[in-house]
Amino acid sequence: MKNKLFLLLMALVALITACQDEIDTSNRYVFKEETISSYLKKHPQYSQYVDLLYRMPISRRSRSTVGQLLSARGNYTCFAPTNEAIHNYLDSLVVQGLIDSASWDAFTDSVKLDSVRQVIVYNSIIDGGDHTAAYETGSFPSQQDAEFSLPNMFDRKLTVHIDEATSQYFINGCPVDEKNQNIPATNGVIHCVNAVINPSNNSVAHLFAKTLEEKTRGYYVTAMLIDACGLIDTLEKVRDEAYEDLYQSGGLEEKITSVVNSDGDFYTPEHRYYGFTVFAETDDFWEQATGKPYTDITLDDIRTYVASVNACPGAIDDENYESENNMLNQFITYHILPVRLTQDRLIYHYNEREYSLTAKNPTVPMAEYYTTMGKRRLLRIYQAGKRYALDGEPTVYLNRFPTLDNGRTGTYREKGCPLGCEGIAIGTPNLEGENNVRNGIIYPIESLLAYDDNTRDNLQMIRIRWDVTSMWPEFINNDIRMNENTDIKHLNVHIPSDNVYRYLSEAWITQDTEFNYWTGRGKGWRNYQGDELTIRGTQDVIFRLPPVPRRGTYELRYAMQCGGVMRTMVQVYFGTDRENLAAMGIPMDLRQGAKYRYTKNGNIVSSIGWELDIEDQDYNADVDKKMRNNDFMKGCNMTCAGSPGVATMMRADELCLRRILVRQTMDPDQTYYIRFKTVLDDPATYLYMDYLEYCAKEVYDNPAQPEDIW
Repeated sequence: MKNKLFLLLMALVALITACQDEIDTSNRYVFKEETISSYLKKHPQYSQYVDLLYRMPISRRSRSTVGQLLSARGNYTCFAPTNEAIHNYLDSLVVQGLIDSASWDAFTDSVKLDSVRQVIVYNSIIDGGDHTAAYETGSFPSQQDAEFSLPNMFDRKLTVHIDEATSQYFINGCPVDEKNQNIPATNGVIHCVNAVINPSNNSVAHLFAKTLEEKTRGYYVTAMLIDACGLIDTLEKVRDEAYEDLYQSGGLEEKITSVVNSDGDFYTPEHRYYGFTVFAETDDFWEQATGKPYTDITLDDIRTYVASVNACPGAIDDENYESENNMLNQFITYHILPVRLTQDRLIYHYNEREYSLTAKNPTVPMAEYYTTMGKRRLLRIYQAGKRYALDGEPTVYLNRFPTLDNGRTGTYREKGCPLGCEGIAIGTPNLEGENNVRNGIIYPIESLLAYDDNTRDNLQMIRIRWDVTSMWPEFINNDIRMNENTDIKHLNVHIPSDNVYRYLSEAWITQDTEFNYWTGRGKGWRNYQGDELTIRGTQDVIFRLPPVPRRGTYELRYAMQCGGVMRTMVQVYFGTDRENLAAMGIPMDLRQGAKYRYTKNGNIVSSIGWELDIEDQDYNADVDKKMRNNDFMKGCNMTCAGSPGVATMMRADELCLRRILVRQTMDPDQTYYIRFKTVLDDPATYLYMDYLEYCAKEVYDNPAQPEDIW
């Protein structure tokens, strides 16, 4: 019996030893079922951080502390600073003159004390909610200096940098401890950081003002121009406080249930942030251009140079710099977009040809178009993937116009780039320390960015395609457009009608119109970039359109993906007087597919002339002509008719069409509006919107080089 007992004990010891050999010690805390709070409490190096966690309330409307939050169920990512990191942060406050010594007792102002505590705690935690897993290093953004898809408790998106030599992670410049990362807890993941995460709460205006005051090298000349043109106050804006107060006080519905119950709930944005992107010539450029040290360069020097290269044709060269007609005003405002574009959002990628959501490597050439500040003009942001770019590098450019292999059987690769069409490479922004401001990003450029005759001519000679959401700065600044998170709050977004609050500055939404947006993530819809608007109720909206580059005849086209009987029929109105827009032809029926018009009374055979492409390209061209005679076009050939990786392109899908809405003379100095108003009295139907196109007559009616199918 003793021998059996001894053998049994030895077997148990061997089993335990074997198990211990296989256990990854980095996961040991899972077996103890530690929460983030309980783990931090048991490790003395986090004692100051724990004390702060239990002092800070979750929000101004809650008495519960952040420490209690991290004891509860959830998916939290915690970047926990050590005691040494917190001491070093307090030391930095001493250097700044905010306190006399690196001690909590040095604070004599309770407001300042609470503010510092909040900075340390709120910046260190990302709440994944019920649906988004906490971020282990393996799920950190893979692109250099990209942001996490979710914000921290300060509603700031943290930036990830990877040291190429050591592979060490830095969160907003703060090093992640290589031995104490990916520590699992029952309610999330802990990463030890050796510095306090403290992104600047300043604005891009503050950065430029400080550059001027201290004559800092880098963007001194740009700062001088921005100041002279009266733009500092504009670039100071961070958040719409009126909207903030209305939302926080319960004046806005947090969510609405769609008039069609099967659509579920849609969530109102919590905030209305402003944002800016500045593409700035460096002081090195200006020194070479003027032959002077950057601190000696004057506004007259810049006026002389800008005039000499005719960078702003038609502008007035006087000293009234705050006027939109002034040359320097037009020059510098063409460098500024009213949207904050991070590096991974300069070009939005999703379901273009050959694109993989896993690899996230750019493929076919893609372009985004934005309306600049000041006098409204178009700026093109362009990128081709390695296999498609001339030099094999996926560089992002401003106003690049290469020659593409865009024939009917082409590859859509860059074949060449004529002189003057090379574009301007966008440099890497400095996002360290105080440069990581809250409301903007400054990108360095090494060539002159100008809306000159060459740029305008090139823009007129291409088809301009844009996702409708790119027209609205609020969709980008508040991370609504193509948000990668798949929880319901990010998937389904509701924009209030104007009688509740005018959220979109470039749109007008009537009282009974239900303006909803789907990111479309994981849905497999036949949509450009996956997303779509679903506008219900009275369906009466007006949008301000982007400007055209040159005076001429243009087509305005509307992308149609016929989803069946749930689509509506709308009357389209167009013009320059928003209060008195003219009707454009007969109503547009969004139930119209290539083969059938889908109605609740049955399918009606279509007569628009669509046929699937065959090997005979001349025949295919004839089909395209017949469709155009009926004001229809096939879908584009560069985007999958569904999720990324789908083999069928929109052009080959019978439900993907383009409708020519307008064909008329348009002027770059005019502002154009488009209105969609339902003509069906059926709350179960809705207005669908995906992308729009401008196409000049020089492109669509060019006998020497017909418009491409891409």
